[in-house]
Order: sequence, then structure tokens, then C-alpha cells
Amino acid sequence: MKVSAFASAIIVALSFGFCCADEPSIDGEQPNMIFIMADDLGYGDVGCFGQKVIATPRLDQMALEGMKFTQFYAGNTVCAPSRSVLMTGRHMGHTHVRGNANSGTMLEQSLRAQDATVAEVLKSAGYTNGLVGKWGLGEVQQPGFPLRKGFDRFFGYLNQVHAHNYYPEFVWDNADKKILANVVEQAGGSYGGFRGGAATKRIDYSHDLFVEEAIKFIETNSEAPFFLYLPLTIPHANNEGTRMTGNGAEVPDYGIYATENWPDADKGQAAMITRMDRDVGRILDHLKALGIDGDTLVFFTSDNGPHDEAGHDLKRFNPSGPLRGTKRALYEGGIRVPTIAWWPGTVPAGTSTDYVGYFGDWMATAAELAGAKLPPSVDSISFVPTLKGESQRQKQHNYLYWEFYEQGSRQAVRFGDWKAIRQPMLTGTIELYDLKNDIGEKDNVAEEKPALVDAAARMMDEAHVPHPSWKIRGRAFRR
Repeated sequence: MKVSAFASAIIVALSFGFCCADEPSIDGEQPNMIFIMADDLGYGDVGCFGQKVIATPRLDQMALEGMKFTQFYAGNTVCAPSRSVLMTGRHMGHTHVRGNANSGTMLEQSLRAQDATVAEVLKSAGYTNGLVGKWGLGEVQQPGFPLRKGFDRFFGYLNQVHAHNYYPEFVWDNADKKILANVVEQAGGSYGGFRGGAATKRIDYSHDLFVEEAIKFIETNSEAPFFLYLPLTIPHANNEGTRMTGNGAEVPDYGIYATENWPDADKGQAAMITRMDRDVGRILDHLKALGIDGDTLVFFTSDNGPHDEAGHDLKRFNPSGPLRGTKRALYEGGIRVPTIAWWPGTVPAGTSTDYVGYFGDWMATAAELAGAKLPPSVDSISFVPTLKGESQRQKQHNYLYWEFYEQGSRQAVRFGDWKAIRQPMLTGTIELYDLKNDIGEKDNVAEEKPALVDAAARMMDEAHVPHPSWKIRGRAFRR
């Protein structure tokens, strides 16, 4: 069999594995860092990424004042493992939390004491770290509780089913429960000891509380370097609310969509995204008002692709844009996410990058900006050169890797312009797509490119390290 020069280069690259960052360096003062992450926001849900129906003027402005990442990927196609990749800088074949757990203890969904997080790395460099929003990587008594993983302040949800409900009975305030005025009717089974539900009395909207708490954290820590991790819950559905009422898109009002001739679930879905957009703008405005916008990197993205769980119409909004698939797929629509970087005076305004990066790269990027040392064995490349408009200095990954344990399991790897998917994991048939000419992954060219298929299989086999807590299972868990 004749092997192309490109395929040969890929095969040689396998011997070097998943590329990692060098030791960090810093050429200026430590910047503040804010990482804002939406929940289930699709690549096509934002105006500057092609959305035509839902208004996102502040995110569009953020892109005009900053940089769009057009080929940036989440850590996984569902919640908990994607966040584990982000926090640890280790891809899905190496990170500890590899799925949404389904046990009574939830320990497999808790980070361990030995799992170094971005917050711990930044804390070693003198940063004050805040987490506001949805965590999902450890309960109060577990080693993954945020205050044990480098965060100085926590306000929000720990359990991800608790996070479904935008009108909960309480949220966590550090290790204490902050009781809210809402009244909740429980529904469904227990998830890690927690039963979800929907509010029958709606007073306190958690998203609004998170935005106020985030602004308070910024104000309190504006004189010294801080890291704010802001994992919002919008536009994730309240799955229990969907089952109870048919509309899981919970929002205080429908705003500019109130008079649209749409079902309420569609109005709610659009209103949630526009509300989030408004509040991202509030945070940017607040940084400007404090005079620290030039000292602060704000990074906006989503934890995975769009959902279909609120009862809304996907066809109306086309949330994946030109991409194939949604949440739980390893096609591009499940993992390629809308991403914007904003840092006035440092990130070149009105620019776009095709750097192929993923959540794991935040570890090396944050460490370099802070002048901190990276933990060992991370799968992370700093994209600081890209942020500074110095793409000629930007290192590249040999490949990016994902694995998924629901729905019979699947793996995916991206290398260069090629994307391979194997379903089921380890033993299934490999599909191959040319993303440069087929962004929608419509044409499987595996039979035409056997050398590339073989290279992809080697990458998948190399990247996957078995884990005793994560076995292939046959049914899906809607968390």
C-alpha cells in the first residue's frame, strides 16, 4: 500500500504523542482572567458565528473588539467530562472524570486530591480564585469540592441535576446552603443523592444571582490578580421541567420574543441566550468602569454542543450552524464550540483565528500568563501567541482526542484537517472526514484513505488509557 507524505508525517507524529506546553514564561504583569462558559450553547447559537434569529449583540461586539476562535473544541460532548478536561488540562483518555456518573456516591464524578486544577496552578502564582455557577466535579464532602481544588470562593451548584432547575430551593455559598424563596416540586429519580424538579413558586432566578455574585467578586478583587471561572447554566434545559410542563427553557420573561408566534419553549430558549448575552456585556462594561479591562483576559465559550431537551424546535434556530450533530455526538456539532477572547490592548480587535485548540489548552495558557509552573503530564498547549496575534509562534497539536461512554460509546480524533470517529470505542468501524472541504461531515472518505484511517486508529489507541471507573455502557443518561 502506498502511503502519502502527509499520512507518513502523521504516523511519525504519533511517536511524540499528544503535544504538551513548554515551561511557562511571562513578559509582563499577571493579568486577571475570566473564563465564561455557557452550558449547551451551540456553535451556531451566536450571531457572530452565524445565528440569524436569536439576538446576541454583546457577544457580537465582544468578537468585534476581540478574537473569534473558529476551530476551538470543548473537552467532551457532555457536561462533567468536558469540565474535567478544562480543569485538569488532560484530554479524555487521561482525565479522571470521563462521563456523567450514575452511581449513588458520585465519587467517579469527583476530582481527586491528586488531580491538579487550573485554580491550584494559579493559586501557586498568587491568584485569588472564584467559582460562580455550575461545578459538577465534586460534592461538599468529596475531594473535588471547589474549596479543596484551589478556589477561594464558591457560589452556585455542585450537583448537575440540581443545576437543571433555574429556580432551586437553595444554592451553595461556599460550603453552606443559601436558602432561596422558591418552592420546588420534585420529579424523577435521584442523581447522586439529589432529586431534581421544577419550581411551583418562582422568585429567585439562579442565573441572575450568579451574575451579581460574579460582579461582586470582580469588585472585591480588582486590586490584585484574580481568576474568575463563571460556568453559567444558560441555555441548558431543566430536563425535569420539560417532563413536567413540556417547557424546560426557564426564564423570568420572554423579553423581545414575547410577541413572537412561537411555542413558549422556543421563546424561552431564545430569551435565555439573549439574557446571557446581556449579562456578558454587563461584565465587560464593569471591567471598563473599574479601569481594569486592559488588565483582564475574558474568554467565552460553551461546554459542549446544543441540546434538544427543553421542548424547543431545533430547526427554528439551527444551533449547530453548518456542523453535523448536537450534544452527545462526536461529530463537530457536539464538540466544536463558539469561542471568543477579549483583552483590550493585547488581543487584536476584530480578528479571527483558525487555531485548532480545545479546553485542555486553558491550563497551559493560564499558567504562562501567570508565570506559574505546569503540573506534570498535561495534554496542553499555551495559545498565548495566538492571543497576542503572533500566530507564527503558535505551537500546534499533533492531534486532539475525545471519547464518550454513553449510547454504546464512541471515540474521535482530529489531526490536521482530518477527523476520524470510531463507534463503538476500541473495536468499531472508523469514519473519516476532510474538515477543510466538508465541515458538515457528510462524506465519509475512509475507504479512499486507508493510510489515514490506520493513522487515526493508532492515535485513538495511544490516547485511550483504560480507567477502572469508566466502562462502556449501552444506554444514555440525560444529565
